[in-house]
Amino acid sequence: MPALWIAHVTVTDEEAYGKYAKLAGPAIAAHGGAFIARGGRFVQLEGKERPRNVVARFPSVEAAEECYHSDAYQQALSHARGASERELLIVETSGGIGRRPRAQRPNTLKPKKAPRSGRLFHILSY
Repeated sequence: MPALWIAHVTVTDEEAYGKYAKLAGPAIAAHGGAFIARGGRFVQLEGKERPRNVVARFPSVEAAEECYHSDAYQQALSHARGASERELLIVETSGGIGRRPRAQRPNTLKPKKAPRSGRLFHILSY
């Protein structure tokens, strides 16, 4: 099952955290991770507010955990420690993450021509 890596971050040293971000991206990608939200708009409803929120999708909880413990990510993380306050968690999903709701999907209906009484009508089929 796919998994989400969710980080809530308050950056306290921009320069050092920039080094973390530069190294963390490739380490995450090397383990099949892809960012789906990175520092965008958010609404804090409960808990401690952190101004930076990052969500990455991984193929599995195991892949995300392997990424975290990898040498490449730990090297990146060495720049974030002392440069930020953060919480990080991995959550297994139901598998539908990344798919758009049906209402937002592009129209996949294709017109077909059907003869009827000498005229052509268009019918839609899936």
